[in-house]
Amino acid sequence: MKQHNRNRSYLALAIATALSSSIALAEEATDTSPGAKDQGLERIEVTARKSLETLQTVPVAVTSVGSEQLDQNGISVVTEIQQFSPNTTLQSSRGTNSTLTAFIRGVGQEDPLWGYEPGVGIYIDDVYLARPQGAVLDIIDVERVEVLRGPQGSLYGKNTIGGAIKYVTKKMSGDMEFDLQATFGNYGRQDYKIAGKVPVVEDKLYFGFALASLTRDGYGNFLESALDNQDTENYNKDVFAGRLTVEFEPTDDLFIRFNYDKTTDDSNAKGGYRLVPSILTDAPVPDSVYDSYTSLPTKNLVENEGWSLTAEYFINDFWSFKSVTAARENYSATNIDFDNTPLQIFDVPAIYDDEQFSQEFQLNYSDDNLTLASGLYYFDSESCGHYDAIIFQSLTAEKSGCNNSESYAVYAQGSYNLTDALSFTLGARYTREEKKANVNDNLHFSIEYPKSGWIPDYIRGDLPVTEVLNGKKTWSRFTPKVGIEYQVDDDMMVFASYSQGFKSGTFNPRASTNEPEVNPEIVDSVEIGIKSEWFDQLRINATVFALEHKDRQYKSVVPNEDPAVLDSRLGNIGQSEALGLELEVQYAATESLNFNFALGYIDTEFTEVLTWNGTGYDDLSDTYTVANTPDTTANLGITYDFETEVGSFVINGNYYYRGEYDLVEVGNVLTQDGYGLVNLGVNWYSTDGDWEAGLHWKNVTDEEYMVGAYNFIAQDGNGGWLPGFGGDTTLIAYYGDPSTVSFTIGYTF
Repeated sequence: MKQHNRNRSYLALAIATALSSSIALAEEATDTSPGAKDQGLERIEVTARKSLETLQTVPVAVTSVGSEQLDQNGISVVTEIQQFSPNTTLQSSRGTNSTLTAFIRGVGQEDPLWGYEPGVGIYIDDVYLARPQGAVLDIIDVERVEVLRGPQGSLYGKNTIGGAIKYVTKKMSGDMEFDLQATFGNYGRQDYKIAGKVPVVEDKLYFGFALASLTRDGYGNFLESALDNQDTENYNKDVFAGRLTVEFEPTDDLFIRFNYDKTTDDSNAKGGYRLVPSILTDAPVPDSVYDSYTSLPTKNLVENEGWSLTAEYFINDFWSFKSVTAARENYSATNIDFDNTPLQIFDVPAIYDDEQFSQEFQLNYSDDNLTLASGLYYFDSESCGHYDAIIFQSLTAEKSGCNNSESYAVYAQGSYNLTDALSFTLGARYTREEKKANVNDNLHFSIEYPKSGWIPDYIRGDLPVTEVLNGKKTWSRFTPKVGIEYQVDDDMMVFASYSQGFKSGTFNPRASTNEPEVNPEIVDSVEIGIKSEWFDQLRINATVFALEHKDRQYKSVVPNEDPAVLDSRLGNIGQSEALGLELEVQYAATESLNFNFALGYIDTEFTEVLTWNGTGYDDLSDTYTVANTPDTTANLGITYDFETEVGSFVINGNYYYRGEYDLVEVGNVLTQDGYGLVNLGVNWYSTDGDWEAGLHWKNVTDEEYMVGAYNFIAQDGNGGWLPGFGGDTTLIAYYGDPSTVSFTIGYTF
């Protein structure tokens, strides 16, 4: 496939992190020399094991989506990456626009409340991002996004039991450059971006900057609200991002980069679609799945701000040293109307306030027979929050507190060539983590809000709080990896591996009593794979895997005499298993015509869910489901390049299919049927390389598909519904994007 990259790499560098959040380490470089193009297949290099290797020789199930593919497919947010990675779910699935739900191979985290840990790690250039808030990033010409599937416990540590996702940005090089880009589309979409790099000292010192304004009208509206004079757009977008970067390369052996970024997302809170009429109001079910009702303010705010300092020193031809220091803050003030009616039946205004600091030192070695990655890692975070669950139009169940952690880790992983064809991999990581948590709980016989001024003329005042939990716990874990690889010939490699990962232990942020902590979740995974190329035109990579997910952390509701008290306990009550396969195919039919195909299949289920009934344990595994995990995912894409007198054109399209999946893990009554999305695009590049334009049509057939849900409802056994918590029939769904059309034009000077 021809390359049309105008090297607007700094725009990627500048905004990829500014719109914050990503995944595990797998660094790709593409050989775009004429010789490489003539071979039909691109040569891709990755550092999935924190050392430079080609994609075809690294024994890891990894998908790499480069900047060219992102640009030509008009991919604007990280959630669209799920199309290209088998058995992967990335969705903005509930009441906020920027909170990411990530599942890989059926492993992730459904609940984004503070104190809960994700199951898929998100990284930006080696920096781990601890919270899902603000993790739905807009993709602006990044160098690539990497998806590593399966536990990454030895190299990446805790909270990568499903896998890892990483945004990779480019180093600056070359002359002074400025990039301008504008995108216009239906629903009033207007995106404006400007970025630049300035060589302060030629080939030594660079300064860069970027600004982005990303806006869009709502896909729907709030049809009725309890409040006047507020924005009624639903599923709208209003994001502003900025970034500053300084890069210094005093010698060929030393590279230093400092980044600062800040993102403000003022998009409205998302309102869900009522699938069942309310029994407490006369508001009908809306005609559009993007319309809603609310009794809360529609205002929503997510702020991300952070800095990082990276220094890399190449000691000699074999050894290198790298230091990554980073800090980040996240503040979210959000309004989630669970019942989506004009009445205060079940409303949850909330505040999230998170800070983190990390320091990693890496010492790496590479020669003809041995590749070694090792390091020390320190992580410290404060994760706090406050929400008021307003119920029955008269009561407020208030929760607040913090769930803070401090962890240390040491790791090493090496691969050694026993012969020219046979090698083995051995890795391990030791992590020690201490968590401290407190939970405040109160029940108010009035309507209260965590932040004054959310309701006009309302003054919250000082309200008493009761501390119900104050806990401290230290965990330690040794996570190994063992693998063997055999290079059949220059074009084929087979591998097998065993790896283990763990998700951090925690305390229940919804506790009503001083309940004990829950221990870490553990995933053991075995996989067998093949990577092959045929006739310099066909690439076939396949993996078969099996995993066991133990000590899953789940909440259960304990009956209480007071119906206003939602006594939610947390425990290690679940175990699940999965068996699956992944296939990725690339075929360069001609120099201009390319096909790609990705297929994922997974069979996963809960095998045990034990809960105490007062005299013994009940197994409730039949009532639990592995949510957000279709049994089949598939993507078929085609790209065609051709040259004309007015420039180069790239025409592409793809069909993405997701099989049936459940929306909620416990007591699910809502299943999304299988569906397919058709996407089309036409891209143009000027002959001088200064101009480019793209026209993209997403979800051509305007499919309606659910990506998230809340169900506080019960079935009566006769096909009807009984009211659940809050006293109403609350069954709410959130939907993916409708059919959209956009036109982008960019200029570099």
